[in-house]
Amino acid sequence: MRDRVRKLLDTIDSQQEELRRAADLVLDAIDGGGIVHAAGAGHSLAMVCETFYRAGGLAAVRPLWDNEVLPLSGALRSSAAERVPDRGRALVESADVRHGDVVVVFSTSGRNPYPVEIAQEALAREVPVIAVTSPAASAAATDRSGTSLAEHATVVLDTHVPPGDVVHPAQAPRTSAVSTITGAYVWSALLAELDGLAEERGIELPVWTSANVPGGDERNVELVARYSDRIPELSY
Repeated sequence: MRDRVRKLLDTIDSQQEELRRAADLVLDAIDGGGIVHAAGAGHSLAMVCETFYRAGGLAAVRPLWDNEVLPLSGALRSSAAERVPDRGRALVESADVRHGDVVVVFSTSGRNPYPVEIAQEALAREVPVIAVTSPAASAAATDRSGTSLAEHATVVLDTHVPPGDVVHPAQAPRTSAVSTITGAYVWSALLAELDGLAEERGIELPVWTSANVPGGDERNVELVARYSDRIPELSY
């Protein structure tokens, strides 16, 4: 299992051109006063949490989600909810996604209406979309929207997750899902690329400091003040 995961991470590292393009989109948004909207459903919501309000992460990130697609509030209900037409579109309409922002959509299969509609609606608003998805898993998944997330993305960051998500045992995989590992790695790789690009352009990134180190809370006060108007989730 370890070897298969390491191979997946090495494959992700080969996407330097795509990571650079994605970093360009994010930096352009931040430098222009926009924000990043991070979306996902089901276990992809773990990736939304990964992007939001965490040490070393971008402060200019708003979690874009609907409580109905959260497994912790009802597992079967969450699976059904992301298959309901118009839910993703309505979410974007209510979230003040505007020109100058960028949307990141995490979805391994990218076949349910919810992530697809989020991407479609963002593009309709002239907001670029970064899709973190697996075309291989998407090709094998049940088609519930007549299209796929990757078809509505400005940049696709391929997680290379196999169909079914699992990698163990190698000869007949049935356990050890990897989409959370690869999704988190893609986001971290994007942040690293973004950091280097910002340094090249002489732009200071708005990055959270851990609240568990001396001075962390104090350093984050300015970021909360800067972004809380557009990111209400930063408020009490």
